[in-house]
Amino acid sequence: MGLLIELQQRIPDRWFLRRLVPAALFVVVAAVGAGQLGHRHGGDLGLARERIAALLTWGDGMPAGTGASLVLFAAASVAAAFAVPLASGAVGALAAGAWPWWLMPLSRRVTAWRVRRWAPPQEIAREAVRARAAGRGFRADRLDARRARTGTEEPASPTWAGDRFRETEARIRTETGVEITAEWTRLLLVAPEASRAALSEARDGYDAACEALAWSAAVMLLAAWWWPAAPVGVVLWLASWQALRRAVRVLCGTTEAVLTTLE
Repeated sequence: MGLLIELQQRIPDRWFLRRLVPAALFVVVAAVGAGQLGHRHGGDLGLARERIAALLTWGDGMPAGTGASLVLFAAASVAAAFAVPLASGAVGALAAGAWPWWLMPLSRRVTAWRVRRWAPPQEIAREAVRARAAGRGFRADRLDARRARTGTEEPASPTWAGDRFRETEARIRTETGVEITAEWTRLLLVAPEASRAALSEARDGYDAACEALAWSAAVMLLAAWWWPAAPVGVVLWLASWQALRRAVRVLCGTTEAVLTTLE
């Protein structure tokens, strides 16, 4: 415990709380759940407590291999913490629709599927009104939720976030004549401090949501060796996806507000 307190004093809070602590927790879960419990004892909480207690107990009578285990645990935790930004960067690029060339055939298929499913928000609203008038309240609520997340333009990206980013870029180009992808760095340099802080906070929220998605994928990967990781990973994935949607809305709205104010 003293080591963790000392680390928290020396490591920036954001990195410590958002990366190192989740990485250490993931390593413990992987070591205990996937490494020792497995599928056979996946739900045995008593055995899990015993294994965790064995990992956390050391002192004067420390076994010879415990020190080496602690070093391996620390190394694995730090490695996982440093791998998170790389994984979240890939997740962020995929979420934004910037898929690599070798995924372009899949990107075109997904985009075509989204175009087939797309309907104008006005049409969805009218269908919701008809469903509510017919007494089908649950369907009407689902249609209202769909209308809220449906863009006004036909999908042109394999992802919802990619379409939101492109719509924001188009509105900024129409309102200010600025090509945001080419002018982004210059605009950041001339923006007031409050605007830069707002943009930084919005982007940080997007990065945090991408990191959460990366962690959920890692947890679901553990399900190959420890079945309780599957439901936990699914719940974490759904929560992270909703967080990503909120972060995209905030990032787009903040960017548009800042750039239209500057021009």
